[in-house]
Amino acid sequence: MKQIAQNYKSGELTVLDVPAPVCRPGGVLVRSLFSLISTGTEMMKVSEASMSMVGMARARPDQVRKVLDQVQQQGVVTTYKKVMNKLDSYTPLGYSLCGVVTEVGRGAEEFKAGQLVAAAGNEHALHAEYNWVPVNLCAAVPDGVQPEHAAFSTVASIAMHGVRRAEVQLGETAVVIGLGLVGQLVVRLLVAAGVQVVGIDPVPDRCRLAEKAGAAAAGAPGQLDAVQADLSSITSGRGADRIFLAAGGSTNEPVEMAVKLARDRARVVDIGKMRLDLPWNADYPAGYVRWTEKRNLQSFLDLLARNQLEVASLVDGVFPMEDAAKVYADLKSGQLKAVGVLLEYPVPAEGAPPPAISRVLPDSAHGRQPQPVRKDRTGPVAVGFIGAGNYASSMLLPHLAKLGIAKLMHVATTKSLSAVNAQRKFGFTTASTTADAVLDDESLDAIFIVTRHATHASLVCRALETGKAVFVEKPLALTREEAEQIAETIGKAGNDRLMVGFNRRFAPLLTGLKEGFGPAAARSVTRYLVNAGPLATGSWYLNEEAEGSRFTGEGGHFIDTLSWWAQALPEEVYAVRGPEKGDLQATFRFCGGASGTVAYLGGGNNRFPKETMDATGGGRNALLDNFKTATVWSNRGKKTTRTRGGQDKGQRAEMEQFVEAVRTGGPMPISVDSLLATTRATIAVGESLASGKPERV
Repeated sequence: MKQIAQNYKSGELTVLDVPAPVCRPGGVLVRSLFSLISTGTEMMKVSEASMSMVGMARARPDQVRKVLDQVQQQGVVTTYKKVMNKLDSYTPLGYSLCGVVTEVGRGAEEFKAGQLVAAAGNEHALHAEYNWVPVNLCAAVPDGVQPEHAAFSTVASIAMHGVRRAEVQLGETAVVIGLGLVGQLVVRLLVAAGVQVVGIDPVPDRCRLAEKAGAAAAGAPGQLDAVQADLSSITSGRGADRIFLAAGGSTNEPVEMAVKLARDRARVVDIGKMRLDLPWNADYPAGYVRWTEKRNLQSFLDLLARNQLEVASLVDGVFPMEDAAKVYADLKSGQLKAVGVLLEYPVPAEGAPPPAISRVLPDSAHGRQPQPVRKDRTGPVAVGFIGAGNYASSMLLPHLAKLGIAKLMHVATTKSLSAVNAQRKFGFTTASTTADAVLDDESLDAIFIVTRHATHASLVCRALETGKAVFVEKPLALTREEAEQIAETIGKAGNDRLMVGFNRRFAPLLTGLKEGFGPAAARSVTRYLVNAGPLATGSWYLNEEAEGSRFTGEGGHFIDTLSWWAQALPEEVYAVRGPEKGDLQATFRFCGGASGTVAYLGGGNNRFPKETMDATGGGRNALLDNFKTATVWSNRGKKTTRTRGGQDKGQRAEMEQFVEAVRTGGPMPISVDSLLATTRATIAVGESLASGKPERV
């Protein structure tokens, strides 16, 4: 299928051939008829992509702060590679469309195939021929509503939400600052609610369009005295009851205008993206609003169906989606002056096959010479990936791509562009949008599972049943039941070719530290401090009910490191909670007498080293400082080793050893017994927290 995407590093905007998404539970597959270009939000994103690196930094200071924190923790080289990997990828555009349901997933039975729907969401309602849309971001279009008008639903929902937050009342006066697409819709909604409206925008045509829609007056910011005079006449000098900030940009001018135009204790609602240095105390509405995005979609569509809201005059052009690159370029240059622009999608011929969920490239398309699939222990190892997110793309695939003994054959992701990005960067022959495509690919020797935590156990079992070698990122499982299911599958399938991404034990600094510490490691006392830091708002790690606790997801790394250091499996754990949510300290007893503690804390300073480990025993001490330095103290003195070229947490060596084991048929880098013991110990930490007593692994 076709999808519009942009490379944020180069600024290139293009129409790509990508595999179509599959219909998943909880949503519907929608064939697009019309999608709306947001001339505000999207054009801001398009413009940022053409900036210099300095310009991008100025436009996104929040991201700059994150990068600086990463530099402090991981070093310049590692951070640079991660940032460039993220920038040099195609990103989707679009978030508002109307289309036809082609397939209904389990749990979305309120819809049916052939039904006309409006869809929302910057991850779901994209400028693409087909989109999978969750049920809560989809609404049926009533009879009589034109699909090109229904395509405005998402943007109209934003406007409606702003109007509701303002709590306008019949007979009040409102000022709308910024008369782009959202501002024009706000004007129409306010007029329909019996509110007198004054608009402000530097573009005269937009001011006239607002007046045509019912605004009492509209003028440019440079004519603020005239606008104030009109407002004063309407309100008898009181000023506006409600102010809507629907503009964009870095200037503080819209806020300053709001101060001049608002009456005492007026309510101000910010809908745009602008600088907000508030020079006064505004009464911002707070609390939960019952109007969900889906209900806003339905409300807007109902207004259209009852002819109480008109949007036809907002449509300045309808263009075929193949011309999207030129449309965006004309909007950016100003050659196309528009408020509302729609992209129209081709209607497939009757009886046409469904869209392909896989995209296959010949080897010549990505500059590689054809290589035979491994038939013996001398040829390359054919690799498939399920999942290719930021971690896989920055920490695993670059190393695999450089290995002469690995051939990247097949990648599958739920998002079409993620699969194509991985195919483009690393040379996968096939890109798909379903895990089944990789699991059913008989040409593969090894399957990598790098998906969200809740999917790991079931995918591991299915992959083991194919007889192939399996690599899964941590955690192996979230519950004891899942861990036992994996153990049972290994026994039934007779396939123990399993590896979990516990990469720390392969880190050069750490392996050197253990060698320098000597045999005393087996009975030493170790402490691992993890300065995990707070989670970003919206992180999927916060969904503990679905994805397990944060420690269950990440803690295996540190338990495995202590187990490897002690050369023994964990037997018992006792854990206590820390001061912040998710904080804990767990003490482990290992076979053979060694013990170790993991302190996992989120309330520290993000400039403090993320990971430090120290060990004591046999007259020696050892200290690992954030994979940057490693020091051993012994009777012969102190020896410190420093990393070169940034942090190396062992992913490169881990990939080399796993692929070599698959190629030669040798033992896996970590035994299955160790993988299962670490997984059970990680789960036992949660059990100890709940019981308040030590728990057996």
